[in-house]
Amino acid sequence: MKRTVVLYQSKYGATEKYAKWLAEELGGDLIKTKNARIDQVETYDVIILGGGIYATGIRGISFLKKHYPRIKNKTLVVFAVGASPYTEKGMAELRGRNFKRELAEVPCFYCRGAWNEAKMTWLDRTLCQLLKKAVAKKDPATYEPWEAALMEAAGECDWTSREALNPVVEFVRKLR
Repeated sequence: MKRTVVLYQSKYGATEKYAKWLAEELGGDLIKTKNARIDQVETYDVIILGGGIYATGIRGISFLKKHYPRIKNKTLVVFAVGASPYTEKGMAELRGRNFKRELAEVPCFYCRGAWNEAKMTWLDRTLCQLLKKAVAKKDPATYEPWEAALMEAAGECDWTSREALNPVVEFVRKLR
């Protein structure tokens, strides 16, 4: 059986929730990316990284990029967590931004997260409000899916579900 570790970087808790569910489901270990040491991580056969999406970047992906020479022969998997609903276009943009060069072939899965304005930092809340104001100037009929989701999000919304991890679990189980 292949040893599995789930690394995660979570700002507001949705990614952490998914990471815990995934480690539980796969019987793997769970480590916050900021606490991960490469000498420890490289002892695993399957390395799964979960990170929230902020300004189209996946939090924690820098760990894989930085240590790629030492883990390139491992099975690498990423799951990204965002507030927007899944779209093929959004996934293509996410891959284009985060999976260049050596990470180009790393599989990436998407899980919808949560929105909680009370937990947001002042800066994140302010940036979201500014973005909402800009989007509000557009005709709602022309909204991209992420824009529609942004305009609907208010207060607290939680879209997390264990079922969202099914594609990740199935992918990893096929490796065993």
